[in-house]
Amino acid sequence: MPTVHDVCRFLDDFAPPGLAEEWDNVGLLVGRAAADAGRIMTCLTVTPYSASEAVAERANLIVTHHPLPFRALRRITDDSTPGRLLLQLIEAGVAVYSPHTAFDSAAAGINQRLAEGLGLIDIAPLRPIEGLESATASDPIGAGRFGRLLQPESLATLAERVKSLLNVQGLKLVGDLDRTVQTAAVACGSAGEFLEPARRLGCEVLLTGETSFHTCLEAEAAGVALLLPGHYASERFALEYLAEILAETFPDAHVWASRRESDPLRWF
Repeated sequence: MPTVHDVCRFLDDFAPPGLAEEWDNVGLLVGRAAADAGRIMTCLTVTPYSASEAVAERANLIVTHHPLPFRALRRITDDSTPGRLLLQLIEAGVAVYSPHTAFDSAAAGINQRLAEGLGLIDIAPLRPIEGLESATASDPIGAGRFGRLLQPESLATLAERVKSLLNVQGLKLVGDLDRTVQTAAVACGSAGEFLEPARRLGCEVLLTGETSFHTCLEAEAAGVALLLPGHYASERFALEYLAEILAETFPDAHVWASRRESDPLRWF
């Protein structure tokens, strides 16, 4: 039976904390390293729904993409949502680990899987991270990804493939649907700051979960199309993948991706 420490050690190798952004809060955030981790749940975010599921299903460890806590807390009480969730999990003995932006940037992380899912070739980081070595010389290390489609295709065709890949009914976009694109960038979550690196590298389209209105205007002016399937959709699929990886790595543990969490935004 694996311990929390065993799972953390694997995750630290899979998504090295050194890849995380300086502002991030990654690693083991709640719990005892020596505790058993026979029941592991992955989720995108610890919410009242996913926390209640973890407690009801007797999880020992939650691997959540978004950290809890994210920012430093002066007190842990039930007067705030983070406090209530932390108290609920601590009282039930549920540990919490978050790889967050380290998982975004890892060699087999979210952005790499997005790039491969789109069928990109010659994949490389949008913003390389210096001073860290990957498992092999060919593994891309850094934030975001960009590459080329095997053949040029219309923005509309690419958008349909994104919808299929991420299992969404629709998405927002900036750009002419009839425009032909071949060089594309990806940056999961809320990553409008990657617009300029994508533009400098000659990318014709950037896939990210969400961004601001002003970034959309900037993209339009710069001639870079945007595909915006939503923050949840751009990352949740990878937590299902991570559950599969953990189940393969720790066959004695029961691992599942949260069945209760969902995108809080709805199409109407």
